[in-house]
Order: sequence, then structure tokens, then C-alpha cells
Amino acid sequence: EPCRGLWTLPAGFQECGESTAEGAARETREEANAAVAVQQPYAHIDIPLISQQYIIFRATLQVPADAGSDPGHSAGEETLETRLFDIDALPMDELAFSSMKIILGFYLEDLGRGKYSFHHGVIDKQPGVAANSANFTLRDYTRLATDRSVE
Repeated sequence: EPCRGLWTLPAGFQECGESTAEGAARETREEANAAVAVQQPYAHIDIPLISQQYIIFRATLQVPADAGSDPGHSAGEETLETRLFDIDALPMDELAFSSMKIILGFYLEDLGRGKYSFHHGVIDKQPGVAANSANFTLRDYTRLATDRSVE
């Protein structure tokens, strides 16, 4: 468990019979006991060294109106803790995976632009480096503008 105690976004493997958006919502429910309304695809990151793809969606946390003090999220079986961070307090140096650092960096850039984009790129990592190592390059990066304004 090399990334134990570090932060990440809910993520996991897509199951047979579900779309990627359905898988994202299910993983969020399993890992953070949170219901989300998936808004739109946000990023697709390939990591060839480990044969993985990350398809990230923007989503809205669905907290029932009668939830009282319940924040609408809590640690699932595979999770130590859940937390919502203010945008200026994101723990960028405490992220478990370099892919999440890249994706959150895209998100901060989009906030600065006032418009969401769709992002795609390939992370080239060196064999044997830690999952959160800064020793990687992002290549073939493309940012596609969308008409979605930051709320």
C-alpha cells in the first residue's frame, strides 16, 4: 500500500455492462458513499507503462435536502477518509497518483479561464517509480474547449 494516507479522486475499473459514466458514479458510491450526478467527460489520460486509462468526469454531489448535518460522503471499504477541499487548499503535494495531480492542475487552469475544457494526454513514467512520483512527462496533450462555463 505505497499510497496509503494520500489523497485521490474516486476511481476504479469499469464493470461489464456499464458505461464509463455509470462506472464513475458506482466507484464514487463505493469509495466515498456519495451519490453524484455525472455532468460531462472531463479528461482522458493514458498511462502505457501500466496499461491504464483514466476517464474522469465532472459530477455534482447529490446531498438530499433532508440530510441535516450529513455531508453526503464518508469513507467506504477501501477508503480511510473523505473530505471536500476548498479550491485554494487542495493537497497537491499529498496526492497518491501523478494522474490526479495532472487532472487537478487542468481543473485549476479551467477555473482560471472561466470555461471547462476536455483534456487528453499520455503520461510517460519511468519503470519502478512511485505512483505519485513527479518523474514523468505528459505528451500528446490536447485541450478541447467546450461551451461549459465554470459555475
